[in-house]
Amino acid sequence: MIDIKLVRDEPDRVRASQQARGEDPGIVDAILAADERRRSSLGDFEKLRAEQKTVSKSVGAAMGAFQKAKKSGADDADHLEKVAHEARARAGTLSEQVKSLESDADEAGAELERLLRRVGNVIIDGVPVGGEDDYVVLETVGTPRDFEAEGFEPLDHLALGEKLGAIDMERGAKVGGARFYYLTGVGALLELALLNMAMAQATASGFTPMITPTLARPEVMVGAGFMDAHADEVYHLEADDLYLTGTSEVALAGYHSDEIIDLTNGPKRYAGWSACYRREAGSHGKDTRGIIRVHQFHKVEMFSYCRPEDAEAEHQRLLAWEQEMLAKIEVPYRIIDTAAGDLGGPAARKFDCEAWVPTQGKFRELSSTSNCTTYQARRLGTRERDPNGSGTRAVATLNGTLGTTRWLVAILENHQQADGSVRMPEALRPFLGRDVLTPLS
Repeated sequence: MIDIKLVRDEPDRVRASQQARGEDPGIVDAILAADERRRSSLGDFEKLRAEQKTVSKSVGAAMGAFQKAKKSGADDADHLEKVAHEARARAGTLSEQVKSLESDADEAGAELERLLRRVGNVIIDGVPVGGEDDYVVLETVGTPRDFEAEGFEPLDHLALGEKLGAIDMERGAKVGGARFYYLTGVGALLELALLNMAMAQATASGFTPMITPTLARPEVMVGAGFMDAHADEVYHLEADDLYLTGTSEVALAGYHSDEIIDLTNGPKRYAGWSACYRREAGSHGKDTRGIIRVHQFHKVEMFSYCRPEDAEAEHQRLLAWEQEMLAKIEVPYRIIDTAAGDLGGPAARKFDCEAWVPTQGKFRELSSTSNCTTYQARRLGTRERDPNGSGTRAVATLNGTLGTTRWLVAILENHQQADGSVRMPEALRPFLGRDVLTPLS
């Protein structure tokens, strides 16, 4: 959730961000109007509440004076009784008015929060404007193989996987339906080797390894920003009101919810290993062959909590760790700066790492890293002591993928040989225990 102070102080910046995302900039005016209503209602409430407290005290004093005069038979007992009744009546009227103003303030506050939650994170300066096709290529690493010059036509990852006894889509569909699969034999071992290599790198880089929950409560899903524009991508278990997570980012974002954390020694970094689930709603007809777009997969995800002023530098560190992993699997890839209209709500900037897929003749996303600034932490109540000594403040959160099932596509296709075998990248061999994957027959 964006900071209301930012909307008040820099409304044009928020409007420009909305415009760049392809969203309605008019919501900024609605937010400012709701904020004014809330502040006005709160002001009236506080003012009348103070008067109510004063009048309530006077009721007690007036009743005491009346009772004393009545007991002593004083001449002004009738007058004091009238004063006491008037004070009591005024207190009752004020009580009703205070309740009404409090209700108005609560309603205005709820409306303000509802509007704020509809606004995506304010993008960082330099993020490309536009949609899915308006990214900017920042760097290209490696050169695709010329299979024609090598004298053979490359097989796609599924054909290779079937020859190797590594992927079984037919039985996956029999059990789970479309977009489900089995990784079998060397396929299962290859995924485990890849993810273990990712976790080993993360641990060596100072990340705390985590096996995370894959079910999350609604408030955590909402806080992490996964129930806004893409709620239809999430599996919901109605009987328990729990959601299957599409990334361990959700669980890691919720790990320190409603906590004050200590960042005096630098960022807190976690690497989460989990199964991930996505409905792939709206992807009918897209990537129906193989394991590029599936409903269930495994992933190792980096997650960092840091100070807001350190977030952009931390983002570059996460990207460097992703590049380190990509170098280990020895595939050509490129880095793109994702356009604003293709960002998820929590991200203020996102870099995608896309590997070359020979049989498709194009780059496909393998990993991404997002700087969510204070957006998630503000929703989830994750704070730190302000270094300036002025209470607490929201921290920044960032995430990035170090390895996932989809990486097998790039490994198999880029390292295949003419005989249908697949050479393993050197860095992966110690984790897999073999140099080459060979066809079953």
